[in-house]
Amino acid sequence: MINPFSLQYIKKYIVRIIFFVIFTILLLIIPYPNVYFQKVARTKGVALYSESNLPPPPPYPINKGLSPVPVISAEGVYIKDISSGAVIYSKNGDEKFSPASTTKIITSLVALDKYNIDEVLTVKSIINDGRTMGLVSGEKLTFETLLYGALVHSANDAAYTIAENYPGGIGEFIKKMNEKTTAIHLNNSHYTNPIGFDDNNQYTTPSDLAKQAIVGLSNKTFSKIVGTKSITVSDISYTYFHSLINVNELLGKVPGVSGVKTGFTQNAGEVLVSEVKKNGRNIIVVVLKSRDRFGDTVKLVDWVFNNFEWLPINEITPAPESPVLFK
Repeated sequence: MINPFSLQYIKKYIVRIIFFVIFTILLLIIPYPNVYFQKVARTKGVALYSESNLPPPPPYPINKGLSPVPVISAEGVYIKDISSGAVIYSKNGDEKFSPASTTKIITSLVALDKYNIDEVLTVKSIINDGRTMGLVSGEKLTFETLLYGALVHSANDAAYTIAENYPGGIGEFIKKMNEKTTAIHLNNSHYTNPIGFDDNNQYTTPSDLAKQAIVGLSNKTFSKIVGTKSITVSDISYTYFHSLINVNELLGKVPGVSGVKTGFTQNAGEVLVSEVKKNGRNIIVVVLKSRDRFGDTVKLVDWVFNNFEWLPINEITPAPESPVLFK
């Protein structure tokens, strides 16, 4: 029988511990030869991760300082470069405003999460307030058709029908709207109805509105619909026909404007979210509480593309400390 307290046993035990410690240290400092470590490039004896397989960062908008920000009527403004994420200009960007019919952006995002494009929805309630597409009680339309109504024509009856057909009804749909604001990281937005009617508890910010528009534009169906100037749609039986005309006067008139959504109430004033694609660049322009949303937007778009140039990050000296270029 081995005496556990004998000198020979203690020596063997210590040797085993030493070998275990050495083996553990080697495992920690010697990388396993996998694909990840095969991509390591060595420069002057220092291991550096190879950037050869990484895409270059997108160009960054830099103000050339040719002219000041134009005088506009909008109380809230937010302009963002979509590719780089740079905020080109912000005026009260995080302040609360009434969204009016731009509410239909978040309404559409919630609905797109639930419905199939060809899913048939039934008109249950007749909404006559504000702008409508003239839906008839009992009329059956595809979800896509109603989405055209809500986003192109800004039809309140279309938005309400989408929400009313949601499992659990209007109340559940509104709950999902506010859950969606959290999911897409909106910082200061809340909704009480899917249409955009004024309510003290229904609000958003210029920055939040830009963010949700960008999320929407990443969806092909949404992007296609908000870029539609006009269209005629029908119910599934081709009994009722509806002529839809986009409220956005800039669409099809101002080069580069490709969407997104208008809004107006007495309390909200004029509201407009615009996507602009020009010179290979893509920006979002938001104006809230404006007295001339189309004129304000044209001025801002002209200012951006006449005063900013997009440069690779490594050509910018000094490198920007903050993505907010103007505030």
